[in-house]
Amino acid sequence: MNAPHSAPPGAAHGAPPTAPYYFIPGPSRWPLAAGTSMLATMAGASGWVNGAGWGMPLCLAGIAAMLAVLYGWFGDAIRESESGVYGPRIDSSYRWSMSWFIFSEVMFFAAFFGALFYARAISMPWLSDLDHKVIWPDFAGHWGNTGPAGTVEDFNVMGPFPIPTINTALLLTSGVTLTIAHHALRIGQRGKTAFWLFLTILLGAVFMGFQAYEYHHAYSELNLKLSSGIYGSTFFMLTGFHGFHVTMGAIMLSVVLYRVLRGHFTPDHHFAFEGAAWYWHFVDVVWLGLYVVVYWL
Repeated sequence: MNAPHSAPPGAAHGAPPTAPYYFIPGPSRWPLAAGTSMLATMAGASGWVNGAGWGMPLCLAGIAAMLAVLYGWFGDAIRESESGVYGPRIDSSYRWSMSWFIFSEVMFFAAFFGALFYARAISMPWLSDLDHKVIWPDFAGHWGNTGPAGTVEDFNVMGPFPIPTINTALLLTSGVTLTIAHHALRIGQRGKTAFWLFLTILLGAVFMGFQAYEYHHAYSELNLKLSSGIYGSTFFMLTGFHGFHVTMGAIMLSVVLYRVLRGHFTPDHHFAFEGAAWYWHFVDVVWLGLYVVVYWL
């Protein structure tokens, strides 16, 4: 039975007037390829941090494969969009899909923030109270401790100055430049859109450069490593995954910039830009929480 037509095709969000009622793509190899590359990446990363010789090459191969998958999958979606088969219901599907994806990312980071809260506010005071002094007499109940009886090498904690504060300013500024780019796109100024979008990507790249320098400083001068107890593991997991998300957001925005330069978007039909912008603003908000909880408290 055919679904009833409730609105003319292309009536919402500037979709092409020739778009079908609902476009259903054919079978695709990309989901299987994406799952396989992600599995290889995480398995390789697990082996890498545990000293396995095969860990690093497998992790790097998985990352390279994922980039290839993203290139091919993005390309297919772009070709479908430019061919005019995406109507208002596909636009709505993309919006809901991106919304749920960002919600899943919120839960992902909530798990790490929850682990940090549990370690700092529950486990650490509990292990350092009077009842446990017999078991752990040398345990210091301060954040950034070296574990019971010095089981962790001495290290220095990471403060908020100067790099984390500079990175905060960079990400906040990138949110402003991205908003300016979006406004320019909505009024049909493609050159202005490309300029401010490029500046946003550049700010993200500078952020990642500073974070790489911060990691080098942590390992070489502070002796702060992933193995530095609960402080080191939560610090690198939170900041590392956030950095990964900044990288992915910059890749998304780079694809959007390429499409802007190719003239793919109109003032009323540019969800690819909006979806990437939603993701970038989400990454900004996560960093603000991370900056306060990890570097200040």
